[in-house]
Amino acid sequence: MARMTAARAAVEILKREGVTDAFGVPGAAINPFYAALKASGGIAHTLARHVEGASHMAEGYTRTHPGNIGVCVGTSGPAGTDMITGLYSATGDSIPILCITGQAPTAVIHKEDFQAVDIASIAKPVTKMAVTVLEAAQVPGVFQQAFHLMRSARPGPVLIDLPIDVQLTEIEFDPETYEPLPVYKPAATRAQIEKAVTLLNESERPLIVAGGGVINADAAELLVEFAELTGIPVVPTLMGWGLLPDDHELNAGMVGLQTSHRYGNATFLESDFVLGIGNRWANRHTGKLDVYTAGRKFVHVDIEPTQIGRIFAPDYGIASDAKAALELFVEVARELKAAGRLPDRTEWAAAAQERKATLQRRTHFDDIPIKPQRVYEEMNKAFGPETRYVSTIGLSQIAGAQMLHVYRPRHWINCGQAGPLGWTVPAALGVAKADPEASVVALSGDYDFQFMLEELAVGAQHKIPYVHVLVNNSYLGLIRQAQRAFDIDFQVNLEFENINAPELGVYGVDHVRVAEGLGCKAIRVTDPAELGAAFEQAKKLAAEYRVPVVVEAILERVTNISMSTTNDIGNVVEFEELATEPGHAPTSIKTLKV
Repeated sequence: MARMTAARAAVEILKREGVTDAFGVPGAAINPFYAALKASGGIAHTLARHVEGASHMAEGYTRTHPGNIGVCVGTSGPAGTDMITGLYSATGDSIPILCITGQAPTAVIHKEDFQAVDIASIAKPVTKMAVTVLEAAQVPGVFQQAFHLMRSARPGPVLIDLPIDVQLTEIEFDPETYEPLPVYKPAATRAQIEKAVTLLNESERPLIVAGGGVINADAAELLVEFAELTGIPVVPTLMGWGLLPDDHELNAGMVGLQTSHRYGNATFLESDFVLGIGNRWANRHTGKLDVYTAGRKFVHVDIEPTQIGRIFAPDYGIASDAKAALELFVEVARELKAAGRLPDRTEWAAAAQERKATLQRRTHFDDIPIKPQRVYEEMNKAFGPETRYVSTIGLSQIAGAQMLHVYRPRHWINCGQAGPLGWTVPAALGVAKADPEASVVALSGDYDFQFMLEELAVGAQHKIPYVHVLVNNSYLGLIRQAQRAFDIDFQVNLEFENINAPELGVYGVDHVRVAEGLGCKAIRVTDPAELGAAFEQAKKLAAEYRVPVVVEAILERVTNISMSTTNDIGNVVEFEELATEPGHAPTSIKTLKV
């Protein structure tokens, strides 16, 4: 049997579980693990500037390709607490990441030793497992169980805390005979799927609501095949955006209070049956449940049994991995189609596309300062179907979801449930690290951008290029818009006159100089007519210098983006003028029909 330190055994297991990259920040209590990482080789390490940033990089890395598991590493004490936001983000969106932390020696963990904190207890509510390993011989089993849990059932993150003496203790471990544990995923039965299809076929105006669980299961092709076999329009959730191309004839648009399309909400409100697959009925998708559920039957398929009925009781629920369920949905649909027993949905699908051609928002404005809608119009022109978009929260993300176009799975990578400001920069770096040849485009408002902008230096140091579109109105725009209900505009305005950049007026932070100071390239745009050229230049600069490139668009200070003010998807307020002629929305999926 081979003898090695427990830290070295942990590294060998990472490699045999398919890990090739890690993100982190070393420190005294985790240095034995870093020594093993260096000695073993085979795992590339990206040095973050903040440990929370490392956790978001790990999430972006995971979400880029099926099977990826991002790993983030930090020392004891504050490194672990810094990663809690990343763990919360990952657990909310069912994303497996592995956080590894150092810890004080086992003999002094409870003696208020320097940077000794019970991180396992802190992390427990936002992980599938959080454990401090007190016996070195348990390290291989704990890591084996971690990967099993991260991949099984509803995916999610794990934290493993390693006291420094445990890392240094030698154990017997044979990496050559190590085998990952089998992954468990619940699977629907044929009888369950047949019942769901029977309910579906009894309806006149059905919809499929497809969520992030379909992407996690790598089942987009099956979903599209099932939709095409049955002719049923599909509503992707924000987390499922890209499951089928935006220009697909069965894409009905998104539904919700904020990140929704006018035509998507209108079609949903005309439906009488909804098949939800891999979605969790998030409140910003549903709004008021009495409006959302009225006059409709629901079938809900989800990998997590306790998710069924959590938000509202469906007419029928199936606990299943989305891929396992969709394989059977396709099988049953093929048989029914061959027997001529599938209803004709042509008229219903055509009605959804008619709404898509008539219910559009205006994007073309020539105003200076720039209106944000124009930024997304120019992004649609500049960035093609291969683009991987990354965004988190705010008016920038909401407007982007309303106006950008996505054509492929994992090409809209958005933090959904947690929505932490600052997520976008490190997540984009994780995406670009996972897919070095991809066109990665991040989207931030100025406040999200400022939260973790130090991570831009990571991109400069490690040559991780991507384009970051920064829409700057020097406001907490989403919170300002929410404060309208309270008739206040309080502590949300970020403007000040920067004594070092008087040319900015009241826009305050000189993001161009900050980005350049961190080793990146940056372009500022004040005229909408110059946006297209700026995006083209940014792509060239990223390719030439292999660093992040920031394109800052100086926006009008106040824009109210379309959203419901009453928590009702049937009452979304259109604050800006709508498209009334084709030139008002030149990059819309369908040319405006007037």
